[in-house]
Amino acid sequence: MSRRVVCLRHGQTLWNVEHRFQGHTDIPLDETGIAQAARAASMLATLRPELIVASDLQRAADTADALARVTGLTVAVDEDLRERGGGEWEGLTREEISTGWPREFAAWEAPGGEDVTDVAKRVSASIRRWAERLSPDGLLVVVSHGAAIRLGIARLMGLPEEHWPALGGLGNCSWSVLQEGRKGWRLLEHNAGTLPEPIQSDDNPEAIPA
Repeated sequence: MSRRVVCLRHGQTLWNVEHRFQGHTDIPLDETGIAQAARAASMLATLRPELIVASDLQRAADTADALARVTGLTVAVDEDLRERGGGEWEGLTREEISTGWPREFAAWEAPGGEDVTDVAKRVSASIRRWAERLSPDGLLVVVSHGAAIRLGIARLMGLPEEHWPALGGLGNCSWSVLQEGRKGWRLLEHNAGTLPEPIQSDDNPEAIPA
């Protein structure tokens, strides 16, 4: 028996469609995102999750609520699962960012934004903290954000920071599955739940398939 964690990215928002950096800005799901959340909930409910925890931002909390309605579980909220803070870039499109901050854009480091290592630390710590509450073969669903999930997973698996970009991004309402083994956590599935499609996220462009 071993514990598993499903890391689910929130559904689509208008700012995803407009390619805007969301960060900590509290943007709601759009109609497509609501439908995506319902679809993901219907599939993930079959895994019989034991716990659901979500970022406190509305787009993640509402995605988690869709699963809670199907499973009858209560959603716990953890601010440590928030998306990477975007500083001066929040609300701006990628085109606006690349034009206004070409050097920072190349490094994907937003002025006044959050460092990737800080995001990875808080997200991975949150996942570990909530996973410890599971029964020996329990399943936890973590509902968070594209960059936050990717960075958290990378640190949870012990990947060196220079290899973090090797882990691709997640589509809206796609998920990754982690399993705890004798030597730590391993990645069973990544960006599952949809066919390959363009991904709009607050993540580093290098981590997002073209």
